[in-house]
Parts: sequence; structure tokens; C-alpha cells
Amino acid sequence: MGFVMPSGLHRTYGAHHPHFITCSCYRRFPFLRAARSCDCLLPILEQTRERYRFVVVGYVVMPERVHLLITEPEVGTPSTVMQVLKQRTARAVLPKQKRVDVRQRRRFEGVSLRTPFWQACFYDFNVWTTKKRVEKLRYMHRNPVKRGLVSSPEQWGWSSYRFYLLDEAGPVRVNEGWTKISFRAPAA
Repeated sequence: MGFVMPSGLHRTYGAHHPHFITCSCYRRFPFLRAARSCDCLLPILEQTRERYRFVVVGYVVMPERVHLLITEPEVGTPSTVMQVLKQRTARAVLPKQKRVDVRQRRRFEGVSLRTPFWQACFYDFNVWTTKKRVEKLRYMHRNPVKRGLVSSPEQWGWSSYRFYLLDEAGPVRVNEGWTKISFRAPAA
């Protein structure tokens, strides 16, 4: 059985606009609530950014989802990036599965012995304007405050907010790289 795109969801690649991506944990379980899990995900995002050559404009890791604002990668597509990010994060965060005897495996054919880490698909929104880029960054950075996880955005250690507020480098290089995003309007 092949993957069926949810109705109303359309991805546009090749237009060289940023993508606002939301990726949720399986059944919105808070698999990313522990600092250790967030600390595992961010270096994987940075490695993926370097390998597929895209710019991370902004990000936030929430207990049950991740929001990213990225440019189109020079290698692959945003779907490729998300597949790699999701697989590598799940492998790093989930407990290692014990080897199962072949005879036992046959008993459980068709039954998943492990809960998935991520939902199968992700939400991808093309960001066509500077106004929308700023809107998405504000949404991401205010999310931990809105959820009551912290009282101000700079207290949340797993977002790009401190880069924008303090020009502070974090585990993911923000707004640097191959096709750097500018927030200034083009000269008239």
C-alpha cells in the first residue's frame, strides 16, 4: 500500500521559497519533553542542514512536535530532509530494541513491537513573503510561552529565538549558509 497525501495538502518544491514545516510525534505523545531528547535532535538537524545544504531560518522543539522554517535544500527536497531527520532522531532517542529470536518474530508478524516515534507525514507550508516569514518565526518563538512551558521565549533552550535576540550561536546554525535569507526588503 502506497502513501496517500492527505486531502487539501499540496507541496510545492522548486520555487526556492522557505518552507514552514511541522512534524508531530506519533499520536502527539510528548516524546521530546526530556531535555536529553531535544539535545539529541538539534545536532541531528545541524548535520542534516550541512549534508543537504539548506538554511535554517528558525526552529522550535516542543514536547510533541517540531516546527522548522527552512529554505529548499540544494540536495534533495524538504521531504528528503524530513525523512532523514525523523529516522535519525528516532534511532537516537528510542531505546535500543533487543534482538528477537526468529521463531518469536514469526509469531508476531504484522504486529509492531515498537511504538513509532513520529507521525508518518508532516505539514509543509510554502512561505512566499517576508511578512509571512516573520509571522511564522514569531509563532514558533512564542509557542513555548503560549503553552506555559516558560515565561519568556529566551528561556526556552530549544529554539532559534536567542539567535535573533542576542545573536547567540546555538547547536543549529541559523540564517547562515548557501542561500542566506534576508529579512530586508529588496532595494527599489
